[in-house]
Amino acid sequence: MNTLFALVFPLLMAFAACSDLLTMRISNMLVAAVIAGFIIVALIVGMSPALIGMHLAAGALVLAITFALFAMGWIGGGDAKLAAGIAMWMGFEFMLPFLLYASVLGGLLTFILLIGRRHALPGPLLGVSWIQRLHHPKTGVPYGIALAVGAMLVYPQTVIYESLVTNQAVQQTLLDQLGTF
Repeated sequence: MNTLFALVFPLLMAFAACSDLLTMRISNMLVAAVIAGFIIVALIVGMSPALIGMHLAAGALVLAITFALFAMGWIGGGDAKLAAGIAMWMGFEFMLPFLLYASVLGGLLTFILLIGRRHALPGPLLGVSWIQRLHHPKTGVPYGIALAVGAMLVYPQTVIYESLVTNQAVQQTLLDQLGTF
């Protein structure tokens, strides 16, 4: 059962990346699910209130920075909120590696899109609306993809993942709780 909880974050990241790729939007409901998922899983693994508070503070710091980037028109509002939600899962300990991965991957994604937009789409792709939108030079970059992949590169090192996968006490508590249903 702990595996199920360990998959909450990866499933949310997969949904965020797909949503941004296909629609160029990251919904507030998805960001709320990322935040709520963190709080629920943090309580399940037994994180202390102080540690939960530090993770929330990491999210607040990233939100302040990314909101400024959004205000300058450098990133989308959904990207700003998603980055903050991800930072809650990472905490201060893994916030910088996550942001570094996301930045490098975002730069690579931007480069690939800029190169691809210089060339005409092949005929079979002309009828695919999300590819046409992505190919248009006025369309932004679905940065949620870079955020999600960067987060997934760091997630296996986080306190939450480690607690879910290696902590026998958490595993037994989850099994005991399952037995009460």
